[in-house]
Parts: sequence; structure tokens; C-alpha cells
Amino acid sequence: MSPLLQKQMLFAKLVPALIDQAHRMGYQVTLGDAFRDPRVFGAPGVAKGYGHKRSCHKLKLAIDLNLYKDGQYLEDTEALRPLGEWWEAQGGTWGGRFGDGNHYSLEHEGMR
Repeated sequence: MSPLLQKQMLFAKLVPALIDQAHRMGYQVTLGDAFRDPRVFGAPGVAKGYGHKRSCHKLKLAIDLNLYKDGQYLEDTEALRPLGEWWEAQGGTWGGRFGDGNHYSLEHEGMR
């Protein structure tokens, strides 16, 4: 089994824990982007469509979660910090460190 496949399987196992933790912290959640198909968004390293050319979404190692409190969408990254820091403690990369607060990923070969 390749290291990438192993990491994809770990990520798929961790995402439900991330969503459960969000609920425990009082957030309401809807799902955003997960896999970005290279036929639409370009291969890793290629800029096509929206998103970063070296995004882990292209590797099935990232998900965007839309977080709400009391039905109000949280746009401010600081409001997402508790969940982002929890995700980092699990070994993940939180997009709040680079201006994308609703992004949660596992880094792979420098891609986040």
C-alpha cells in the first residue's frame, strides 16, 4: 500500500472525528469541498479553476467545513480557531494558519 493511500485512509477515518468535535464545541456544520477532480481543477501543481495549485483537495486529503453558530455562518477565522487547533493537535493542518479557516487537511509532500 502506498504512503499516499495510507494517508487517505487515515484522513477518511479522522474526518468523522473532526465533525463530531465540531458539534461538541457547539458548531453547526455543513460540508464544503473535499476532493477536487484533476479533470476539472488540474493535476497537483497545475492551476486550473479555483483553489491553490498544490492543494491537498487534489489528493483526497482535505475538506472544507462551513461552520455556524446559532444558524449564523462564521466567516471570521478567529471564530474557527478552537476547532482548528483541535485538528492540529490530531496531527492535521488547519487552513486558518494561511487565510483559509474552514480548511482541514493532512499535509503530504509539502502540500496542504
